[in-house]
Amino acid sequence: MENCCGLLTSKNEPVPLKGIDVEVEVKDHVAVVVSTLHYENKEDKAIEAVFVFPLPGDAAVCQFSAKIGQTEIVAEVKEKQEAREEYDDALSSGHQAFLLEESDQSPDIFSLSVGSLPPGESASIRLEYVIELAVEADGGLRFCLPAVLNPRYQPQGSNNDAVQITSVPASQVPYSLSFSALVSSPRRVSKVDSKCSLEPLQYLDKEQTQAVVKLAAGHKFDRDVELLVYYTDTHQPAVVVEAGKTEAKPGTLMGDTAVMVSVYPEFPQSVTSSLATSGEFVFLLDRSGSMDCAINESSQKQTRISSARDTLLLLLKSLPMGCYFNIYSFGSTFEHLFPKSVEYSQTTMEDALKKVGKMNADLGGTEILQCLKEIYTQPCITGQPRQLFVFTDGEVYNTKEVTNLVKKHSNSHRCFSFGIGDGASTALINGLAREGGGHAQFIAGTDRMQPKVMQSLRFALQPAVEDISMTWDLPKGVSVTVLSPPLTTIFHGRRSLIYAQLTGQSSDAKDGCVTLKYSLVGQPTQNQLRFALQPKEDTGLTIHRLSARTAIRSMEIEDADMVLPSVGGEDQEEQHGEVKKKVVELSVQSGVSSSYTAFVAVCKDENKKVEGPLLRRNIPTPGGFPMMMMCNAACPPPPSFSMKGSSYVPCSLFMGGPPVCQDDMMYACDASAEMDTFFKDEEYSSEDEEEALEQEDMRPPSPAIAKDPLLQMVSLQKASGHWLLEEALASVLGKTSKELETPKPAAVSKEAWATILALIWLHGFKSEAQDEWQLLAMKAGSWLHSQKISCLVECVAAANTLLGCKVHKDVLGI
Repeated sequence: MENCCGLLTSKNEPVPLKGIDVEVEVKDHVAVVVSTLHYENKEDKAIEAVFVFPLPGDAAVCQFSAKIGQTEIVAEVKEKQEAREEYDDALSSGHQAFLLEESDQSPDIFSLSVGSLPPGESASIRLEYVIELAVEADGGLRFCLPAVLNPRYQPQGSNNDAVQITSVPASQVPYSLSFSALVSSPRRVSKVDSKCSLEPLQYLDKEQTQAVVKLAAGHKFDRDVELLVYYTDTHQPAVVVEAGKTEAKPGTLMGDTAVMVSVYPEFPQSVTSSLATSGEFVFLLDRSGSMDCAINESSQKQTRISSARDTLLLLLKSLPMGCYFNIYSFGSTFEHLFPKSVEYSQTTMEDALKKVGKMNADLGGTEILQCLKEIYTQPCITGQPRQLFVFTDGEVYNTKEVTNLVKKHSNSHRCFSFGIGDGASTALINGLAREGGGHAQFIAGTDRMQPKVMQSLRFALQPAVEDISMTWDLPKGVSVTVLSPPLTTIFHGRRSLIYAQLTGQSSDAKDGCVTLKYSLVGQPTQNQLRFALQPKEDTGLTIHRLSARTAIRSMEIEDADMVLPSVGGEDQEEQHGEVKKKVVELSVQSGVSSSYTAFVAVCKDENKKVEGPLLRRNIPTPGGFPMMMMCNAACPPPPSFSMKGSSYVPCSLFMGGPPVCQDDMMYACDASAEMDTFFKDEEYSSEDEEEALEQEDMRPPSPAIAKDPLLQMVSLQKASGHWLLEEALASVLGKTSKELETPKPAAVSKEAWATILALIWLHGFKSEAQDEWQLLAMKAGSWLHSQKISCLVECVAAANTLLGCKVHKDVLGI
């Protein structure tokens, strides 16, 4: 390398990407994101820069342009192969060209190629996308800018081409990030929180309906950039109407009016406060090697797998008597606790807890597909609706194949998914929940897993909503085409968005009405929303682009079933061709990317032609896997870090150097490969596996987790909901056994007295974690109610005196 000025990669190659500027405009629960990437070639030869990076899986990428000097080129959306050929032809002709395309395997990974950047030349790439904001358990709206791209596990035998990437630890990312967000709403912006360091929130008006927030300097790329936006009275049903483009053809999506309907159902308290007494609960736990990483930077002792074990403890204690359950775990292979789901009892619960306590991140890669197939081969239990809970860090290669399988079985179960850690695949986590009619949650930064998981369990325990339908009352001359898939599930307190296209006009009527109907516990219910057909404000084309993205995703999922290897015949091929044609047409018309299209821009200025061969430069991306290697003391020596049958990429391939383990020992790795492979498959010997597992078994348990008083209290509860008056309970309460027994009223049993003490302690000392123990407390309250305690008031008073609390009897739910 003759010229090595500027930022360098681990291979001593200059990095042409110098900085990324991100500007976000949040309007209610939709965000418009503009990212500008600044490139500069400080080498003495022309280069091609390739940057593979994450985007939210549900984002509608809608604009792409490049500015070279004073010349701006706006990219066009074209069929993917056509776009690639145009890009290659441009480079062969010495022209500058730019290509942006979505990964064929997962819609949350994009590749940006900047071609023929001459020596000393600079270029700015502008990328724009729109996205819906998810509603969190506490009512906040979550925006996430993915900054970490973790390696995705590829099962052995996969024939798909690998996405190639250069990945480095977060501390070694050689470019900067600036981030600012403008938040606006008709309602007051009450606050904006983040796991990242932010500058103080600045309000732009007296009503505090507009505010600006910026990322503090020095972001380390060790986590995704997350904002939690809170409005006053934000969760109200609403309809947003958006006019089409005047120059677009009427009858097309972009030429017609687009509508976004937001429904936020509220169930009666009598429904939300009652627990279901049936159901088959199947818990699916990721035990791949990456789950051994610390769940966040501030708590190195709390790993993803240990947090998942704690969460399973809460889940098992919170299940209702009379239900069925089973626990599966997966890696390169999969395991189950029981051959088939068993009835929930004290015996089966204790058996499960013993086995869960021994679960480690020791099953290799992240191959979830075969385990899901095994679960779906098990017949459903009559009268026990199946609820599937999936816990994973989302490092899955075949995302579309996995979500398509869940969709295929959506009529027999609901799927609740949990993405653990920064960099979890949004396409996988959201896709599992969307296709399985459940709810998705992300646990990143300093988030606790337990409250989010327990919210999903409350959703699962709600009575199933049946006979869901949506009807439209529109004036004569106006018709509707619903672009979103039909609603199959509705949960209390969870928002659902529906997109539709309105075609035609009415000369007299100005309003329309949409009605959501469903049956809840046998009672017919309906929610009506009236709306004006004329837009109240100019929202640009945000709703149109989200509508297009929704329609494109629906067609892509429909098409996936036609191209499976097991499905053949000319009819299927013809249908596949027709669906692909529709996707390409809508993608080109709307300017929204798809798996079948790509953005391409070519500068045909003859004065800017580049002569000679290009040097390829792969832009390093912050990757989570190197950090996982740092936290894993059982890191086996290279050349492979893999498990039976298939593997992750060797450490050196991601880090550009040797792996670093917890004890700072350094191993020599082969870093001779020119390109780092993001999806990798290689052989692994049984001797290597045994050695890795032996080292895994030598790791001591974390003492910090074992001493958590709340988890200790939860672990003592019996399956029926009660506690025993025992020394272990006294220890958690900070008392001796004699101190617990002395004030017990004579007319109450020891079990009932112990249960009252436990409930008083939970309400009195752990109220801030009520979301975590609320369900098991409700079960305890039901058990106490069945005991028909005659001296309940006296028991509560005595317990309050003993523990120094002031908890009222009514809050115990007895």
